Amino acid sequence: MPERAFITGLGVVSPVGVGIQALREGLHAGTSGIVRMDEKLDLTDIRSKVGAPCLDFEPTDFLDKKRARRMGRASQLAVAAAKLALSDGGLEPRSGAHGAVMIGTGIGAMEAMVNNHTVMLERGASRVSPFLAPVMMPNAPAAEVSIEVGVTGPSLGLVTACAAGAHAIGLAGDYVRTGQVDWALAGGAEAVMLRLVYAAFDRMGALTPNSDPRTASRPYDARRDGFVMGEGAGVVLLESESHMRRRGAEALAELLAMGSSCDAFHITAPSERGEGAEAAMAQALGTAGLSPEQVDYINGHGTSTELNDRAETYAIKSLFGERAVEIPVSSTKSQIGHLLGAAGGVEACAVVVALMDGFIPATTTWEERDPQCDLDYVPGKPREGDIRVALSNSFGFGGQNACLVFRAS
Repeated sequence: MPERAFITGLGVVSPVGVGIQALREGLHAGTSGIVRMDEKLDLTDIRSKVGAPCLDFEPTDFLDKKRARRMGRASQLAVAAAKLALSDGGLEPRSGAHGAVMIGTGIGAMEAMVNNHTVMLERGASRVSPFLAPVMMPNAPAAEVSIEVGVTGPSLGLVTACAAGAHAIGLAGDYVRTGQVDWALAGGAEAVMLRLVYAAFDRMGALTPNSDPRTASRPYDARRDGFVMGEGAGVVLLESESHMRRRGAEALAELLAMGSSCDAFHITAPSERGEGAEAAMAQALGTAGLSPEQVDYINGHGTSTELNDRAETYAIKSLFGERAVEIPVSSTKSQIGHLLGAAGGVEACAVVVALMDGFIPATTTWEERDPQCDLDYVPGKPREGDIRVALSNSFGFGGQNACLVFRAS
C-alpha cells in the first residue's frame, strides 16, 4: 500500500537569518535580507551592486574547523540546514540505511575553482588543493550531508539550475511514498556570491542594475529589471506516515506531489506563454488528485525578471482560468533575493510555515501593475489566510520546471 509523505522538520539558512524561526519572523515582518554587495565584493565594471548573502551564518556552529575548511560554502550551508531540519523534527537517525539525502544545487562550489585557478596561475599546478575535485563537484552538498549525518541510503545531487531544490524535494517524496526509504533530507543549497558569477549573470542582463536594496527585487512589478542574487540552503525532513507515527512525530504539512517539465525552448528564456510552467503545475495537481479549484495559494517563482514573471503569469491564467485572479500569488524573492539552486528548498520551507501559521507571505516590493502581470501578488504586507493547499513553483535555465503541492496537516 502506498505511503504518504509528511514534512516533520524544517532547516533553513537564508539571508534573513539562520533557522526556521528566523525565516518565519522575517516573512511575518516583511524583513529584507538584500544589501549592497559592492561594500563586500569587488563589483567594478559590473552593473549589479546588490545581493542577499547569509551574513549570520558561521560554519563552525555546525561543523568542526577541519571539516568546514575542506568543504565548499554550499556544502557547509547544506549540512547546517540538514542538521537544523533533523533537530526541528526531533529525529536522531538510528539506521542510516533507511534514509535518503537529496540536495539540489545550480552551480556547485565555484569559489573553489576560481581560487585554485588563481593559485595555479600564480604559484603553479603543484599548489592546487588536493581537495579541489571533491569540493567543487555538484553532488558534494548531498555527499557531505550523508557523511555528516551517517545516511547510507540513496544520496543524490540534483543539478537542474533554479529548479534543483524543488526537484530534490519532489523526488525524495516519491522515494518515501513508494517505500524505498522511511525518511529523507531534501532541499537545495547554493553559494556563488563571486565577482565572476556576478559578471556572468550581469553580462546576460539577468541581474538588476538597481542599486537600492529596498527596491532592487520587484517580482511582477512593472519596473522589474532583473533578479538579486542570493545564497542559502533550505532542507525539509520528509517521513512516511508509518515511520512518523511509530516515533510519535508531528506532521507540519504533507507533500502531495511534484510536477516536472521542460520548456525545450531556449537555454535561458522561458517559453513565451509559460507552456512548460503550466504543464508542471497541471501535472502536480493531477498527480495529487486535486483540481485547480482547490488551490488556495501559489508561491511563485517570481524572479523579478521581465520574461519569467510574465510567462509565469500567463501559465497561471491559462491553467486556472477565471479563478486565477482570486488566487494569491506571491514571491518571497522580494525579501531574500534569488537563491538559485537553493530557491526551491527555502521557498518550500516558507510555504510550510505559511500553511502552519495561516498567513500568506507578501511580495513586499510590489507597487506598480504591469498590464501583463495582473494577478493578486499580495503587495506590501502579508495577510491572514486559512490556506489548505499551496503550490510552490521553481523554474530554471534550460527550461527546467518544477511545481510542488503541499497540504496543511
